[in-house]
Amino acid sequence: MTANPNPPSDNSKQVSLQQIAQQFMVGLQQHFDMLAYSLASRHSVREEDYVRYAKAPLIMPVASRHQNFEQMQAYAGDLMLRQVIGDILNLSVTALNNAHFLLALVKATHAKNEVSKDSQEIAQRSQKKFISAQLDEKFNLLEQDYGVLCEMEDSITSLSFCMHALVKQGGQVRSAQLDSNGELVVEYKAVRLSGGVDAVEAVKPKQSLNAKLSEQRKVFRQGDFIAFSDTELQLILVSVAAFADSLFQSVDSYAKNYKSPN
Repeated sequence: MTANPNPPSDNSKQVSLQQIAQQFMVGLQQHFDMLAYSLASRHSVREEDYVRYAKAPLIMPVASRHQNFEQMQAYAGDLMLRQVIGDILNLSVTALNNAHFLLALVKATHAKNEVSKDSQEIAQRSQKKFISAQLDEKFNLLEQDYGVLCEMEDSITSLSFCMHALVKQGGQVRSAQLDSNGELVVEYKAVRLSGGVDAVEAVKPKQSLNAKLSEQRKVFRQGDFIAFSDTELQLILVSVAAFADSLFQSVDSYAKNYKSPN
């Protein structure tokens, strides 16, 4: 990501929340565009093209283990799922790290614009501890040290459980990933359009639409296999923007309302 969670150099006198937030969102858009491109490529590939490219070098490492088109379609889908969820988690951690560093600077400088060497070192020590913390501990530290409650905390944590299931359990949900209701729930944002307008019609120009964000839930139970539709993956990625925006707004609010303990 282009957003940098690390402290600024000694030559930097102040840190711009707006700049860091903008850099993060631009990087997030690049991930979104890459996902859209990958989905389009995956659904556009033809079996004859796959066969042609596979045979082009006239040699294979282990020809007897060559996979056919259907096998590679399934493998590519599984690989994309793991990659996208991994990207979403990495993006979320980057947002958390960015937000924490800014909060630590506000606290160390007592909400002053100038960043002295001493205050930078204090923030840097706090940031080092935060970066090494596990995901759930990051959320706890933000709440305990700064009173920041994170939107979508449960869903980000659920996605980490999904990733564990994909990497360690063949994609199957087990009891360790379930909540007290016996569910593994991933919530994400979706756009609801008025008048029954569908997604295809929504891209037509000069059309007046009434759109608003709504909450959607994807529920897995014990024995289910982790799977998301293409659109669900895209919407979960977009939801990281709402997650990050809420975090950065919390930083802004913390800075504006900060009261020195002295």
